[in-house]
Amino acid sequence: MDGSIGFFDSGVGGISVLNEARKLLPHEDFLYYGDNLNAPYGEKPLEEICALTQRGVAFLLQKRLKALVVACNTATSAHAETLRRELSIPIVAMEPALKPAHSLRKDGRVLVLATKATLALPKFRQLMALYGEGAQPVAGAGLVELVESGKFGASEADEAICALLEPFLGETIDAIVLGCTHYVFLRPRFEVLFPDVSIVDGNAGTARRLQSVLAQSNTLRPCGSGRTELFSSGGEPFLRLMHSLLAEKANEVRHG
Repeated sequence: MDGSIGFFDSGVGGISVLNEARKLLPHEDFLYYGDNLNAPYGEKPLEEICALTQRGVAFLLQKRLKALVVACNTATSAHAETLRRELSIPIVAMEPALKPAHSLRKDGRVLVLATKATLALPKFRQLMALYGEGAQPVAGAGLVELVESGKFGASEADEAICALLEPFLGETIDAIVLGCTHYVFLRPRFEVLFPDVSIVDGNAGTARRLQSVLAQSNTLRPCGSGRTELFSSGGEPFLRLMHSLLAEKANEVRHG
């Protein structure tokens, strides 16, 4: 039961997953590290994504971790399997929520928004082979940068989303998958622009998976007041943004 749960992301996107985990597991201690200095990862070559992920996870491993969440679809696709081979603690990782979106499909398309790297790597191709009927991958160019700059509620966000999805506006769309944890902070904009379309992300499912993994390893903390510590390679401006995005305020939050 001792030890914290580490969260790694390329920037602030994983805070959207952390919010779900804190609601579900209020007794747990969380350590979050965002590599904001090097975000976004989605346009970088595979070798650089792996090296940055390894370095960020190494920072968290200096602490006492009982589990690790790779709260970044790109880092998961590039490096999660390597981490699982190297580390002895449980690792929970992300993938675009194509499976639940596939179950929502009727006669229209499922648009899968993710980074260029996520869409290009074998893990996503395997997912498409299983659940990709009627699915259309869409590289979400520029969306991570909007969130990292705190402009996810601004007119720029609406313009960027409309520009990305304009080719599909004349078609029937049954679901839109937010296949990057950054994009979840743009969800209200998607819901306004596409009010009749199901918007799907994998955050709640990842939190439930984390709960299940902790239960299986008998490391769930049954009581107490959990704490959250936030860290960023980008310094104080990004820590302030993380705090503003941390929706659940019940737990004590510190940063470093």
